[in-house]
Parts: sequence; structure tokens; C-alpha cells
Amino acid sequence: MKNYSMESAKKKTLLPLPPLQGHTDELWGLAVHPSRPQFLTCGYDRQVCLWDSSSHQLVWTKSMEDAAQSAGFHPSGAVVAIGTQTGRWLVLDTDSKDLVTVHTDGNEQLSVVCYGPDGNFMAVGSHDNYIYIYAVAENGRKYSRVGKCSGHSSFITHLDWSVDSQYLMSNSGDYEILYWIPSVCKQVVSVETTRDIEWITHTCTLGFMVFGLWPDGSDGTDINAVCRSSDRSLVVTGDDFGKVHLFSYPCSQFRAPSHVYGGHSSHVTNVNFLYDNGYLVSTGGKDMSVIQWRIV
Repeated sequence: MKNYSMESAKKKTLLPLPPLQGHTDELWGLAVHPSRPQFLTCGYDRQVCLWDSSSHQLVWTKSMEDAAQSAGFHPSGAVVAIGTQTGRWLVLDTDSKDLVTVHTDGNEQLSVVCYGPDGNFMAVGSHDNYIYIYAVAENGRKYSRVGKCSGHSSFITHLDWSVDSQYLMSNSGDYEILYWIPSVCKQVVSVETTRDIEWITHTCTLGFMVFGLWPDGSDGTDINAVCRSSDRSLVVTGDDFGKVHLFSYPCSQFRAPSHVYGGHSSHVTNVNFLYDNGYLVSTGGKDMSVIQWRIV
């Protein structure tokens, strides 16, 4: 491996652990438990699987009526939301896998469901170009719709919340980056306001802090997923070529160097650091696989 002169990533490498078995169709939904060595996967086979990352074993699996597209844990870890391809989203109890609630927003694919870090709001990004905002109560067990954020001219691809839960950043299929005050569903257009916002996550594939992720000749769709480590030192991508790339963060250097890892035989649909940043999980499309990586 070439030793690039990177501040954080130069001493980091990924070691693949034995593949996890469980799904029979494309995987797109991936969510990491906020405080346990667990993660959840879901996909087109209509199966939701909760995994233990320490034992590499399945904790539970649940069948659904619809193909799943996205997932996100409540900050408490008590419940997890699942977005489907039909506009329906549901919430499951993490321990019992019991159904907590079901809602429907439109009739198109829900590409992203994510809770604000204070647990009081949830955002649902849809292929109908809207971001639906819900107020959340009772530790993720009660939901009431606040409204919808309207302004994108293409489908929503990624969402990130600010550390204080006051702002939301969104990417769309036509490469827009927009900012919102989700509590009132209003767009923020002031550069001065958005410039210094601190983000609790960075899953958006577009933005100043990650523009170095994109290689020469990219068509804008090559990178399917981005995840920044919670200690803000690393950022990882999953792409259409079956590769997982590990970069230093921030990644604002043009054509930034990375460590590149193979393991998937088709496009990588999602990537996420586990809660303690010691491991990484990637999911595959046509290869239907879940790979857990150790960061060393």
C-alpha cells in the first residue's frame, strides 16, 4: 500500500472481517446503533436485520411488506426508523423488533431517514423532492408531522443535522446543496449563517469539506455513500466500482489521496463507522453482502 502523506489516514488501514450472511437482494439501508456494537441493514428482500458487530451474529430479523431503502436509529438507540420504496416508513423497537408506528409520505422511495441529535425531530428525504419533518416525543415512540421542506428540483439523496439540531443540510439528484431550519421548514440562503454550522454527521456527498473525495472524470453519481468518523479524523466512501475509500477529514484538497479497499463484487451502496470508530461496515448491491472492516 502506498503511504500517502495524510494527517490521519496515513496510519490507518482497513482489514476485512468474514462476510456476514443474511440478505438475498440488494442492500441499501444501513444504520449504526449510537451506543452499542450493533448495526442494522435492510434492502430489497424486505428483510430488516440487526447485527452484533462483536460476534458477527444476527440478533434478529424481521420481514416487511415493502422493499426497504434507508434506516436510522433514534439517538437513544431505543428505536430505529426504516424508509421503504413505497413512501411508507415505520419505526421498530430495537430490543423487541416490535412495530412502534407506521407513516406514509407520498408514494415514492424514501432515500434517507435520520433523527436530529437531540432526538426531538426526524427528517425523511423522498424521491418526490421533499424533506418531511416530524416532531418526535416519548423517546422515539410518538410522531407528529411539522411540515415539508420544499425547494429541491430533484430527489433527495442525503441529509445531515447540525450539532444543535437547529439546521439540516441536504443533497439532491441534480447536485444541489441546500440548508434548512427544519422546525419551521424554511430554507436558509445566508452564506454567513451556513458557513460556520457544525454538523453532527457528514453523509452528504457534496460540500466544501468533502469535495476532495471526487476523482477525475466522476459523473456525480459514482459515490453512493459518505460517512465521517465521529472523532472527525476520517471519512469513508462507497462507490459504483465496488471500492471503499478511506480519506483524512476534512477532505477539501482537490483529488485528495486515499487508501482503497476491495471486497465487494459490485457497487457499494452504503458505508458507516460503528459507534466507537474502531470498525466500519459497508453494504453491497448486486453482491448482497455486508462487510465489516477493522480500522488499524
